[in-house]
Amino acid sequence: MVSGAATGASSLSPARRAWLRFRRNRLGFTSFVLFGVLLVLSLLAEVISNDKPLVVRYDGQFYFPLVKTYPEKVFGGDFETETDYLDPFIREQFAKPGNWAVFPPNPYGAKTINYFAKSPNPSAPSRDNWLGTDDRGRDLLAQLIYGFRVSVLFGLALTAVGTLLGVAAGAVQGFFGGKTDLALQRFIEVWGSMPELYLLIIFSAIFAPSLALLLVLLSLFGWMGLSDYVRAEFLRNRQLDYVKSARALGVPNLQIIRRHILPNSMVPVVTFLPFRMSGAILALTSLDFLGLGVPPGTPSLGELLSQGKNNIDAWWISISTFGVLVITLLLLTFMGDALRDALDPRKAER
Repeated sequence: MVSGAATGASSLSPARRAWLRFRRNRLGFTSFVLFGVLLVLSLLAEVISNDKPLVVRYDGQFYFPLVKTYPEKVFGGDFETETDYLDPFIREQFAKPGNWAVFPPNPYGAKTINYFAKSPNPSAPSRDNWLGTDDRGRDLLAQLIYGFRVSVLFGLALTAVGTLLGVAAGAVQGFFGGKTDLALQRFIEVWGSMPELYLLIIFSAIFAPSLALLLVLLSLFGWMGLSDYVRAEFLRNRQLDYVKSARALGVPNLQIIRRHILPNSMVPVVTFLPFRMSGAILALTSLDFLGLGVPPGTPSLGELLSQGKNNIDAWWISISTFGVLVITLLLLTFMGDALRDALDPRKAER
């Protein structure tokens, strides 16, 4: 029985064995599942938190405000402007016999201002606003849901772009070596010495702030750390016998890199992905806190932290935002630790 189990384990591919080791790490795998659930929920933010009903039945007809804009006159109002579904008059119209509306669990959107709040802004948590409102009257729970989505999607995009650039630069350095490696190393030293924060301040003063501009600027500097690890892996793997045999057979360099060296050099790339994403989220939060990040009005965790600093008495803003940020970074850190242990060759299957 023991030999059969050992034979079955040895027949598994390295990727399969790494996945099994990752699953056995309860903390890391649980963090992976929780982070995936939070990401999916944030992608469905319009269904979870929105000031527009999911479906409305009015005078025998069905309306879907999430996908179409309706003027107030459609629901018995006086204006041709878009309907404010939080207006008490509109709520009374929906409460009439035969009429009804299904609102999301949290009836506030990312930019919804609660003009009918019973206390001045920022207001404390209440039955209407579960986590309170910020200093502009926006629902804090909606801000956190949409801000989490913006931060995670930006972190994924920045991680993907930085990884592609880092892998490409490290592969060219490590595979060709010699003068190519030396020239690129000197370029990285010069490029890495440039003041990144000052450049961000200059460009934010010249161009209108946007996520695309921020992604480009941070991607210009975010690839250098990973390229060193990829370069080291390529320098080691290019000396192996199977690579020398492929060269002797006349296999093109691009094919050798893509099929032989790159798959065996991906361990540091995969291991650092969660940590790189944590750094990207922290970078966006820090820039938003300083006012150099996303455009005004965009849901942002950094802006909420800045509001918490400016409104010390509104403790619910700082505590809620800090809690979301800490939980996100902890989940990514636990995932990274579990992934690093799973890919460690010293912790192979018994």
